[in-house]
Amino acid sequence: MSTTFQLDTATSRANPTPAPMKRLTIPAIRKRKVNGITVEPVVMLTAYTARQAQLLDAHCDLLLVGDSLGQVIYGLPSSVPVTLDMMAAHGAAVVRGSYHAAVVVDMPFGAYEASPQQAFESAARLLKETGCAAVKLEGGAAMADTVAFLTQRGIPVMGHVGLTPQAVNVLGGYNARGRSDAEAAKIVADAKALDDAGAFAIVVEGVVEPIAIDVTKAVSCPTIGIGASAQCDGQVLVTEDMLGMFERVPRFVKRYEEIAETISAAAARYATEVRERTFPGVEQTYQPK
Repeated sequence: MSTTFQLDTATSRANPTPAPMKRLTIPAIRKRKVNGITVEPVVMLTAYTARQAQLLDAHCDLLLVGDSLGQVIYGLPSSVPVTLDMMAAHGAAVVRGSYHAAVVVDMPFGAYEASPQQAFESAARLLKETGCAAVKLEGGAAMADTVAFLTQRGIPVMGHVGLTPQAVNVLGGYNARGRSDAEAAKIVADAKALDDAGAFAIVVEGVVEPIAIDVTKAVSCPTIGIGASAQCDGQVLVTEDMLGMFERVPRFVKRYEEIAETISAAAARYATEVRERTFPGVEQTYQPK
C-alpha cells in the first residue's frame, strides 16, 4: 500500500496516511485509447490547492495544476508572468491533497522553450519537488524534439495545441483557432508531431469543432478537449469556471454551480451577525465550567 500526504480535515494539518488505492498511472491513461477509440473518456479538472484536490480527486482521472493559476489565484492578466516557483508550490500542494488522480503540472512560459536541456531541468525540478506524474507544455511541431527528449529520459509529457495561452501576445488574443485552411492544417500537423514524439495525451484548446475531431482521429494518444468537441477523448475545464466563481467565463464553459453567489451570501450573513453582535454565540465561545 502506497503512502501519500493528505490534509486531516479535523485539524487542517498534513499527516501521512495510507492511500486507499493506487494512483492512476500515465501509461494507464495512454492506454484508454486503443485503435483510435476511447471507450472511457478521460476526465480532467484544474486544481491549485490541497483542499481543492481532495474534493476533486475521486471524480477525476487527471488533475491539472495549470498555469491558469496566474489569473485564477494571483489575479495576473495572463499566464505569462507565472514562475516555476509558483508551479512547484501549487503542484506539491495538489499532490499532497490527492491519492487517486494522476497529477500533471504545467511548465510555465520561459521554463522550457530555449532548449530541450532547459526543459529537462525545469521538468525534473517539478517532478522532484511536487511528486507529480507528468508535465504539460504548449506548442506543436516546434516542441516535438523537446517532447521526445523528455520522454526518452523518463518524463511523461502532455502536449497542448490550438489556442495556446502562453502565446497570447503572438496570437493577438484568445479567439478560436483553425478557421482558415492553413491554420487548421497546422493544428493537425502539430498534434501529429507531438504524438510521434511520444506525448501521452494532447490538450486541444479553443479550436473549431471539425478540427478538434480531425486531430482526435489523426493521433494515437488521447486528446483532451477544452473549447473543442465532445468527440475528443476527454475533457478539461478550469474548475473555478465550471463552479461559477467568476462573473465572466469563456463561452465553451458550462457552469455546473454558482459558488460565487453562495460565498457572497455567506459573507453577507456573517457580516450582519458581527455587526449585530449575534456572532459568536454561546455555541462558538468557551464558557466557564
